[in-house]
Amino acid sequence: MRNITETVKHLLIINAIFFVASLSLGDLVYDFFALHYPSNPKFQYWQPLTHMFMHGDFGHIFFNMFGLYMFGTPIEQMWGRNKFIFFYLSTGFGAAALQLLIYYYQISGVTDLLLAKGLNSEEIIKFFQTSDLSYEIVENIGRDKLISSLSAFNTVMVGASGALYGVLVAFAFLFPNARLMLLFPPIPVKAKILVPLLIFGDLFFGFTSYSIGPIAHFAHIGGAITGLIMIWYWKKNQFNKNRWDI
Repeated sequence: MRNITETVKHLLIINAIFFVASLSLGDLVYDFFALHYPSNPKFQYWQPLTHMFMHGDFGHIFFNMFGLYMFGTPIEQMWGRNKFIFFYLSTGFGAAALQLLIYYYQISGVTDLLLAKGLNSEEIIKFFQTSDLSYEIVENIGRDKLISSLSAFNTVMVGASGALYGVLVAFAFLFPNARLMLLFPPIPVKAKILVPLLIFGDLFFGFTSYSIGPIAHFAHIGGAITGLIMIWYWKKNQFNKNRWDI
């Protein structure tokens, strides 16, 4: 087993602390630290950062932290502390930004329809907070579309998955021929093949109704895209890791 690097170790500890706090205090921690839609009254400016350390259950945090350890450790060993943490947090922010953009698209579309039906801003805000709307408007706009917008407004984002996808992209670039063992079926696949397959899987599930559970697929895609852009930029400009360790 490879030696864990300092930044990865500290990230694991921070995530564990947040998880224990969420188990002890429940919804209070999620209301305060999970990422809410910016128009939601529960939104706070620190949530784009803190949501990366929140998780929904033990399976969620276990697989994310296992991935961070497995793939983050060799990347930090190659890049150094400062460059790795900058990359990790940046991909987490990128993941949140794309998912919020998707939510905005869903919410703004319904908002325009409600305005066209004669509702004012206060009535629209009340709808998103209470889901209270006349039967006539519900039938006219469409129940599925309204439910989708309500979900976007009230869903909270938690987890390190977006940042982890950025780490996976970096790993595939740095160690393209590294063989990774699948769980089902248990066969080895090169990183340069497996990581793109994971991203295409999220694209498929994100644009269809076949998603397995409440997974923010576009957050995964956002983290991967952000990581890809950063690696491309660094490679083009020949960034030296020593510029980050000061």
